[in-house]
Amino acid sequence: MCSRSEDAELPDLTNSETSRVADFFVQLSSWHHIWLKYLVLDRVNCSFYYKIGACRHGDRCSRKHIKPPFSQTILLPNVYHNPAHDPGCKLTERDLQEGFDAVYEDLYCELAKFGHLLELHVCDNVGDHLIGNVYARYEWEYEAQAAVDNLNNRWYAGRPLYAELSPVTDFREACCRQNENGECNRGGFCNFMHLRLASKELVSALKHGQRMERKLNPPKDHGAGGWEPGKREKNGRERSASPKRNVSAGGDDVWRR
Repeated sequence: MCSRSEDAELPDLTNSETSRVADFFVQLSSWHHIWLKYLVLDRVNCSFYYKIGACRHGDRCSRKHIKPPFSQTILLPNVYHNPAHDPGCKLTERDLQEGFDAVYEDLYCELAKFGHLLELHVCDNVGDHLIGNVYARYEWEYEAQAAVDNLNNRWYAGRPLYAELSPVTDFREACCRQNENGECNRGGFCNFMHLRLASKELVSALKHGQRMERKLNPPKDHGAGGWEPGKREKNGRERSASPKRNVSAGGDDVWRR
């Protein structure tokens, strides 16, 4: 037991120090309540929906799918149809890659109009909840909202688009790691993302083009300022963000309202 002399040697706290200590314990208590709330909600909410933005049970899921009121990420479901999944497909791997690159470039150029596009991912799964899903992550939430508002009135390849905000924030957790190592035995029916990858040269050219466009045309407000491919300089030269490619006049890769 401590003696009175030892107790008397303890320093007295000033009012400001006492206030800081009290604030620390109030904040610590707040963090504890937030953590407890997270543990409770995790038993109620669907973990798959929050990881990959989709669930194989859909509306029949026993857990909640709460759509975020704001997010940096948007989801365009059922956009890309891989011809390789057709049993009668006779296209070579090179033809398939060139076709996907064309779709990826179309998507990137259009989505980059609404803001700073940080990530663009296309699912190659065949399960109903993931087939052809396109995920795009922007730098700011208002850019993602602008994309959703605009794309819900658009068509692509003869089909109407549906866009929504997605809770996905970390695509490393959403993707199937076994598939990345070539070890997933569930194939396209896996419940995690199996991504279809565009050629590295195309992705590099698109990102470089977006950086250049944003440098030459910096955002002026929160309603615009994204990259708009096809703009021409005063001398009439076109600034392209990606390699030129030939598209047939009757091609399906057409955006329209």
